[in-house]
Amino acid sequence: MTEKKTTIVTGSTSGIGLGIAQALAGSGMNVMLNGFGEAADIERMRAELEASAGVGVAYHGADMTKPQEIADLVAATRSAFGRIDVIVPNAGIQFVSPVEDFPIEKWDQIIQINLSSVFYLTRLVLPEMKQRGWGRIINIASAHGLVASPFKSAYVAAKHGVVGFTKTIALEAAQHGVTCNAICPAYVLTPLVERQIPDTAKARGITEEEVKRDVLLAAQPTKKFVEVEQIGALAVFLCGNSAAQITGAALSMDGGWTAQ
Repeated sequence: MTEKKTTIVTGSTSGIGLGIAQALAGSGMNVMLNGFGEAADIERMRAELEASAGVGVAYHGADMTKPQEIADLVAATRSAFGRIDVIVPNAGIQFVSPVEDFPIEKWDQIIQINLSSVFYLTRLVLPEMKQRGWGRIINIASAHGLVASPFKSAYVAAKHGVVGFTKTIALEAAQHGVTCNAICPAYVLTPLVERQIPDTAKARGITEEEVKRDVLLAAQPTKKFVEVEQIGALAVFLCGNSAAQITGAALSMDGGWTAQ
């Protein structure tokens, strides 16, 4: 029997990360979940996914700002499943403020979680992927990794950094059977996005409904939020042989936002 591949999906106890974890589990991969939440809720989620997908599902609560905890996450994944074939660095946070009022501690935290943690994780698993001659690194960037919006300086800077990092790793791994790509979604109505709506409304002096209509979806010609399931399906495709020559790409899933 062919040994199941294993993936680590960071920030996967809710939102985009959970959707990707569910999709990859559904494709037959063991999954290491990671993120914050109530222990009982996470255990229920883990058990349900394991039962429904028929794969191994584990959880590690590593804080993605702490390199040692990320190292522990990697070690725990190898202990549980014996290998790491795919990583999806997805963990991210947001803070909305004019740059002159942007708290320094918030800037540092966003850069650490949204950008530095991608480096921390990649450097630990890439040698194994190279040695095996196969691997997939799927970074979750953003449309904000390609274009900017006001009041999101740290997030935009971090996500642009993720796209640049993706290209560099793609080049370093190109002859080892390892691909590295960045999915760049526009707005998905996740808890992260929902939490920033009141801050954006306050910063712009408009209502929350106006934020959805005139800010979040203003740049998306389709006028629809991206669906978590669509991102998960793209991640599954990138893991397949049909995507073996796609590497170093920033793949827009943005309803036409960056086409303008």
